[in-house]
Parts: sequence; C-alpha cells; structure tokens
Amino acid sequence: MLRFVPIITIAFMIGPVSAGLIGTLLPAFGILPALGGTGPGLDPWVALFEQPGLWHSVRLSLVNGLIASFVSVAIVVLFCAAWQGTRIFRVMQRILSPILSVPHAAAAFGLAFLIAPSGWIARLVAQFAGWDRPPDLAIIHDPLGLAMIAGLVAKEIPFLFLMTLAALPQADTERTARITATLGYGRIAGWFKATLPRIYPQIRLPVLAVLAYSTSVVDVAIILGPTTPAPLAVRILGWLSDPDLALRFMASSAAILQLIIVLMAMVIWMTGEKIIGVMGRHWAENGQRFKRDQGARHGSAVLAILATGAIILGLVILLIWSVAGFWGFPEILPRSFSLRLWQREYDAIGSSLGTTLLIAVPTVIIAVALVLGCLENEVRQAHKPGRGVMWLIYLPLLVPQISFMFGLQVFFTLIGLERTLISVVLAHLVFVLPYVFLSLSDPFRALDPRYGQTALCLGASPSGVFWKVRLPLLTRAILTAMAVGLAVTVGQYLPTLLIGAGRFATVTTEAVALASGGDRRMIGIYGLLQMVLPFAGFACALLIPAILFRHRRGMSAHNRG
Repeated sequence: MLRFVPIITIAFMIGPVSAGLIGTLLPAFGILPALGGTGPGLDPWVALFEQPGLWHSVRLSLVNGLIASFVSVAIVVLFCAAWQGTRIFRVMQRILSPILSVPHAAAAFGLAFLIAPSGWIARLVAQFAGWDRPPDLAIIHDPLGLAMIAGLVAKEIPFLFLMTLAALPQADTERTARITATLGYGRIAGWFKATLPRIYPQIRLPVLAVLAYSTSVVDVAIILGPTTPAPLAVRILGWLSDPDLALRFMASSAAILQLIIVLMAMVIWMTGEKIIGVMGRHWAENGQRFKRDQGARHGSAVLAILATGAIILGLVILLIWSVAGFWGFPEILPRSFSLRLWQREYDAIGSSLGTTLLIAVPTVIIAVALVLGCLENEVRQAHKPGRGVMWLIYLPLLVPQISFMFGLQVFFTLIGLERTLISVVLAHLVFVLPYVFLSLSDPFRALDPRYGQTALCLGASPSGVFWKVRLPLLTRAILTAMAVGLAVTVGQYLPTLLIGAGRFATVTTEAVALASGGDRRMIGIYGLLQMVLPFAGFACALLIPAILFRHRRGMSAHNRG
C-alpha cells in the first residue's frame, strides 16, 4: 500500500488545481449551467474589458509583483554574498527563522501601523519636527502600490533567505569563498562570480513561487495596496463576493487573465535571467576583483536589518495597540493600557481560534502523514525523485490562488461538498503539502541509512524500522514540519473565504475583514491572534524533543542537527 502514497500525494497537489482551473475556464467562456450559461461565448471577456481601470489593475499586479520579487531576491543574494560565514549572518539566520512563521496579513498590519501617516514612525518624527497632526500623505493605499511592495519584500526575504541557506551547503560555498579570496576577489564579487551560478538554479523554484504570489496577492493588497483601482486579484475577489451571481462569469474571465499575468511575469523573469546570464558570463570572465566593496556590504546589511526590523517592530506595535487605551497623536506610547477589548471579545476570540484549529489540525496531520509515506516509500524503493517531481511539488505555489479557487468551489458544489469542513481542509491541504514536503524531505533524506540497516540486521521489519528508529530520530524535524504546516494553514485567506463561503471565521479571515475598518485595537488583537498558533507550534517543536530526550544526550545532539 505504501507505493500508492506518492500517487495520492501528487493527486492532492495537482488534482484540485486542475479541477479548479477547468471550473474557472468554462465560466470564463460562458459555460456554467447552474447560472444559466449553457453555450460558449465571449460575453464575459467583453464585460471584463469594459471595466474601468482594468489595465491599471493589471499593471499594478504585474509591475509591482516583478519589483517586489526582484528587490527581495536582490537583498537576499547581496546579503548572503556580503556576510556569509560571519557573526551577523548567523544572528540574522536565528532572527529570520521565526519571522517566517508570521502570516502575511499580520506582517502587513504591523507594517501599516508602523508607516501610516499616524503610525509610530510619524509619531517619532513628530517629537523632533514639532508636528501636532499627522502629515497629509497617502502612504497606505498609495496609488503606486509602494507600501504593498514594501510589505511583500519584508515578508518574502525570510522565505528566500532560508531557501538559500538550504542550498548553500550543496555548493561547497565555504571552500569557494576561501579560493576566491586567495585569488584576490572581494567578498561580494567572489560570491557572485563563483557561488551564485551554482546556488540560483537550486532556489529558482522558490523564487518563481514568490513571483506568482506577489503578482496575485490578495490579503496584503487589501491591507496595504491601492484601492482606486485595486490590483486585479482584489477586484476579482470583489466580483466573486458580489450578490449579483451574473458577475461570476466576468470574475472567471478575470481569474484567467490573472493566470496569464502570472505566466507573463514568469516569462519576463526568465528572459531577464537569460540576459543577466549572458552579461554575467562576460563579467565573470573579465578578471575584475572589486576588492573595495565595504559600501555594498554595509548597504546590504542595512537593507536586511531594515526589512527584519520593520516586521519585528510592526508586531510590537500590534501588541501595544491591542492593549492601548487613549493614544492620541503625536504621543509615542498610549496614556493607559487596558484589557477591556480582550475581555469583550473573549467569546469571539475563542470561536475564531477554535475554527482555525478545526481546520488546521486535520490538514497538518494529513499532510505530514502523506509526506512521511512518500519519503518512506522512497527509502524502501531506493528511489530518488527527479526534477519533474519538484515541479509537481511546487505547482500549487506557482498557480495563483484566485485563478482556480472559484473553479474549485464549483467542483466541490458538483460533488456535494460545498461549504463543508472537508472541502476547506482539502483546499488548505493543497498549499500545506508543498511546504511540509520541503521542510521534511531534507532531514529525512539526510538521516544516516546505517541506522535502518542495523535494525534490519537485528531482525526488525521495515515497518518496525520506520516506527522505532526513523520516527524517534526525526522527532524534531517532524514537529518543525508540523509547525510550518500550521503556520501556512493559519495564514490561508482565500481558500477559507471562498471554499468555506464565509461560514468558517478563522483568525485570518476576521483580521482581513477588519482591514477596511478604523479600529486599530481590534486589528491589533486579531493580528496578534494570527501569530499565536504558529509561535505555539514552533515552541512545541523546540520543547517537546528537549523534554523527551533530556536523558539521552546522543538523541538530543541528533535532533539539534
């Protein structure tokens, strides 16, 4: 039976995406019998192209997504080139890892509270500038979408940094750095000329996943992005949520357009890769050493610290707002603190957390079970997956959610699972599975095979080796993968809203719903709630192995590795 687990896993990854795309493509051309669409036609596209500001929305999605992705990648590779192997690099590694668990919406709220005209930075400047009222500047929801770009960059840097960290050991970067230094190259030039060409192919898929997300983001765009008009994905969500069911046809055509935008962005990115590759080859061969790179090194550190500091400080401001009493401008801190809102919202908070766990727990358990089954089958069959499998793993992350969620909703309606917990869990599983696989595959494959061989020689069955040898040795890795899966499912907004048809009020859906309101205290409460479960998951991943193996020094050392 174990050999069927990979097939089931791949089906969970690509099945809903395929069904969703088909269910979106047909209404995009007028075919949806449930709403009276029985024959193909181009009316949905005509209606879409007549929408005011459509091409401005398209430009916002495409250009801003490309800019956010490029800036994120540039900061990560520049920082790695400048500081790999140093103390600041190790410190940043420890700081960025927990930031990865912060949902995008929570990070966006924190950044909004930080950079808004009445935000904490403006309050700080006001102490020296003598302001008695906030400046009249459109910082949040600015027409160019600069705040949205900043929010995406700050949140994607930790993900890309950790993906790069995973790739560094495979390129023997430390010895390469010593060789390039011996040849007289500066730290950055040596890394870009000798290390980056071997690292980038390994992080290319995560980079494309970031690009797909940035060009089709919804929750961050609602919180930080322009509104007149909004990016295309936000407008699609509005059309899908409209009481006028006839707009579903136009929304479906817009969802296909969103998919085309993502594909265009990838084509532009890949074209840029080839151009940079040709130019980089000549630059790598010209022999210039660029020894004086102190300015670039310090600049990369400043950018990385600013991105990290913005997330951390924003979360602190969220915490302060959640317990703030009266806090007038330009005061740095509230005049008083109160738990009154927490007490008033106690029942609603408990309900949101309960619903979130009701979805998250089965999703994470199923994801971890499937991934462990795939990896155990890989060991028993002595099979190493090729590059095609990696594409299948990343497929749900490369296709914009908004492009297949409505079709998936239609599919669940056809099979009688609409607006049910099962359908929401299956929708979450599409996005949790890839992250759990990526988190668990490397530790599983890196486990010394001699442990299993020794157990088999002592008479243990293959199943006994799995349950009594591999699972205990991989306790921390499994718990960490579960924590990653928990963080991913807690942060899911579109699948919960559209597949659940608004019937499942999680902390994320509640938080994003509050974005249009002006109650910062409520936003602070639900923004913090988004982080409670992921942080609790990662805390358990650290504490449980320490408690279980406190009397087994060898096991503790292995788990730390």
